[in-house]
Amino acid sequence: MTIDKLIKLSVITVTMSTVYAAKAQNAVMFDDFSYKTFTHAKENGWQARTQTGHPGVQGAKWWQEGITFHPDALDHSNTVMRLTSKTDGTAQNTRHTQVCHKRKYREGTYAARVYFNDQPQYGPDGDGIVETFYAISPLAAPMDPDYSEMDFEYLANGGWGKGEKTLFSTSWETFKLNPFTPVNENSTIQNSLQGWNTLLLQVADNQLRYYVNGELFAEHSSEVYPEVAMSINFNLWFIAEQLLQSKEMRQYYQDVDWVYFIKDTELDMQAVMNNVAELRKQRITQLDTVPDWSPKLDDYCSL
Repeated sequence: MTIDKLIKLSVITVTMSTVYAAKAQNAVMFDDFSYKTFTHAKENGWQARTQTGHPGVQGAKWWQEGITFHPDALDHSNTVMRLTSKTDGTAQNTRHTQVCHKRKYREGTYAARVYFNDQPQYGPDGDGIVETFYAISPLAAPMDPDYSEMDFEYLANGGWGKGEKTLFSTSWETFKLNPFTPVNENSTIQNSLQGWNTLLLQVADNQLRYYVNGELFAEHSSEVYPEVAMSINFNLWFIAEQLLQSKEMRQYYQDVDWVYFIKDTELDMQAVMNNVAELRKQRITQLDTVPDWSPKLDDYCSL
């Protein structure tokens, strides 16, 4: 090998080392969901919820089989993660779906490109369906003051006192299930979000800012600022009080193109999109330099 080639190789090595050092310093988690099966996703820290319980239809199953990977309908070279849930109105035949990534996230910028649906894939329309992207910690006890949760929740058929096609952003201080006692701040927009949407949340300086497709639509205060580490989640579930009076099976799905988190850094949508494009350009389909919480916390995929 010539001296020139050695120098060129050295420059490339240093450049790539600098790129990865910068990523490590900024602590980034990115996943392009370029998997074949959920078994492969597990290798990168994802887990499926299987524990029954709140929210949704009491006694319904949370099932790993509802988490699959498919070619993007608009770009067959791209793979997306699909969450599929279904019901016939009974708890026995209701399937909710939830996928979670490690409990180690708090301040920084969260973002995901998500495909929401206003209608079911098949069966009658009208169930209260919740399509989500959020971060959450365990509730140690009713009204636990250290509880943390930050939600994007799209209700294609309305619910919770709002009409059809409502997006909720909710930041939680705490709550109690029985009787239900919420302590939170929430904001809504009523508009169809059918199709692809980029959801972004900035958590910094005792403020939470929620954006949809680059537009700020909610700001929440220090009263609901997260105190503890959370997992990153997507789920798809039915509102028990808003099921259709029909025994016919109906099925909904939500797709996720990618998810991105950068620790202790505020980025706007364009900066996130640029970073994701650069990662894809380098054919990096998964990256996780976000350190474990200290002390390390058990993975969490429930409530």
